[in-house]
Amino acid sequence: MTSIAVLGAAGRMGRRLLALSSEFEGLRLAAALEHSGHPDLGRSAAELAAEPALESTNVVLTDSFDTAGQIDVLIDFTGPAATRAALETCQRSKTAMVIGTTGLTDNDHRLIDDAAKMIPILQAPNMSLGVNLLFALAAQAATRLDQSWDIEITEAHHRFKKDAPSGTALGIVSAICDATGKNADETVAFGAYGADPDNAPRQPGQIGVHSIRMGDVVGEHTATFAAMGERIALTHTASSRDIFARGALKAAAWLGGKSPARYRMGDVLGL
Repeated sequence: MTSIAVLGAAGRMGRRLLALSSEFEGLRLAAALEHSGHPDLGRSAAELAAEPALESTNVVLTDSFDTAGQIDVLIDFTGPAATRAALETCQRSKTAMVIGTTGLTDNDHRLIDDAAKMIPILQAPNMSLGVNLLFALAAQAATRLDQSWDIEITEAHHRFKKDAPSGTALGIVSAICDATGKNADETVAFGAYGADPDNAPRQPGQIGVHSIRMGDVVGEHTATFAAMGERIALTHTASSRDIFARGALKAAAWLGGKSPARYRMGDVLGL
């Protein structure tokens, strides 16, 4: 049995993680965590998640990791600053981490790399099992097609999303570049190309990345490969945030007991 804590447990994703944790027989919810001063501190996890099955856990929302009891894996869907603090805490307590936080910087990834020398960490820009299969399929397609094929990645999310492009779109870029040996910094063209006729045409080998923000879109990602006369589009559409929560919980169950290292969702899926 793997004991888990949910950081940011009173947020939208946190509440779904609490509620869905009861679906996983190999997991035990041991703690629900929020920042100091949060108005919901002291409320039960069952009440926060509107999930009666959690009443038997006796877990209440707290701001202290030290009083959370024995934790095997911390699941973190917060923000970069909170993730940095959690990395320090988990290293001290030897607690594994599943990180679903987006908007991480290169420095944040270096901190994760360093922490993964001491504790097992699974970090992914998207916890959906389907999206991680999309990463693998996009990488495979890119290795089979030459530079006469243009690559365009588009992503759409709700109007409230704080980062652009999405971590998932960058994950597709990373998967393609890792598979083809390309340098993402030299290959990616973000957004529109502008009115300059010298810069507007697509350059051979570039990867275009485009973001759309509208309404309540949960998440849509498409990797399009196009040549003269034909086009291949690989698309993943999310209709519920529960897919991210279930993926993270599956990752937590898989990560419990692993050796210190940095893992990815592809490892969970055997990809």
